[in-house]
Amino acid sequence: MSQTLKPSLMDFTHKELEALITPKFRAKQIYGWLYNNFAADYDDMKNIPKSMKEELAEKYLVNPLKIAKKEESSDGTIKYLLELQDGKTMEAVWLKMKDEQKDESGNICQEAKYTICVSTQVGCKVGCTFCLTAKGGFTRDLSAGEIVAQVVTLKKDNDHKQSRKINIVYMGMGEPLDNLTNLTKAIEIFKEEDGLDIGGKRQTVSTSGLSSKIDKLGEMDLGVHIAISLHAVDDELRSELIPMNKAHNIQSIIDAVKRFPIDTRKRVMFEYLVIKNKNDDIGSAKKLVKLLTDIKAKVNLIYFNPYPGTDYDRPSRADMVAFQEYLVKHGLLCTIRDSKGIDISAACGQLKEKQDHLSGKIEGDI
Repeated sequence: MSQTLKPSLMDFTHKELEALITPKFRAKQIYGWLYNNFAADYDDMKNIPKSMKEELAEKYLVNPLKIAKKEESSDGTIKYLLELQDGKTMEAVWLKMKDEQKDESGNICQEAKYTICVSTQVGCKVGCTFCLTAKGGFTRDLSAGEIVAQVVTLKKDNDHKQSRKINIVYMGMGEPLDNLTNLTKAIEIFKEEDGLDIGGKRQTVSTSGLSSKIDKLGEMDLGVHIAISLHAVDDELRSELIPMNKAHNIQSIIDAVKRFPIDTRKRVMFEYLVIKNKNDDIGSAKKLVKLLTDIKAKVNLIYFNPYPGTDYDRPSRADMVAFQEYLVKHGLLCTIRDSKGIDISAACGQLKEKQDHLSGKIEGDI
């Protein structure tokens, strides 16, 4: 990360803030302003001495990003384009997973449930041929604070109080395990009880399959879930879709997953992007069943989300259902993920690309 960028207060754990700020109780107050009150700047921190705020402001930002643009879908999905202090942009998504439920008297008996999809990089190195983010290439990793700030910013924008539970999926722009140090620090900051208090079981790391780094994440035993973006059942097709597969083939990924510490009550999620006439046939379903033998797995079938210029097509509903039914019949838990935000820039990277073109940028010139 460029030396010209100021670190953010969100780059630090509570313990690290206590080492930076004395007396310690001031660090605790500031931590509360960041994660309980979602302070946007130092002026919001009412009980912090002016001299301390001025001193901190010279060295540290409060929130290192701002909302550049957002699009809201009819299903409640909100796609955010977020601008960083160096002018680079990336995306985060607010997903409504379950609607609010009321009893006969009109009282809320179940609050709506939300998931935030966060980015870990500006761009991506992996280069998946079906992914719009790949078109822009890779620019840089996000800092831990830039990852954390996405959740703070989206919770604040949706008036979602700190005490309300939220799930985090590292499935936005970038390959999370390519930014392992900042990813794992962000996970720890999210987990802090006097901060956002988002436990490991509410955090899912979605990876395209860097098998050696799956092992490293597993060794840290952070209590997070893992989701594997598999998308193919043989190395030939997977190498076409995900060129990185040549270095981290399917078998190496399966072996790493078997070593990963999983809560015995949970399953490993395998994401399977279904592309018409590529991997939507029953023959592929048969291979998938065989591949996941001996793994407590759940398969999430995802419709390919078309975008301008892609060579791939969305599969038919009938083929998706037939694929699912085969997996279920042969003992695999399987769901079809209904596309969210399809009436907005739903494909990962699409809102960023749209905005780059409006700004007169050439594709890839990030």
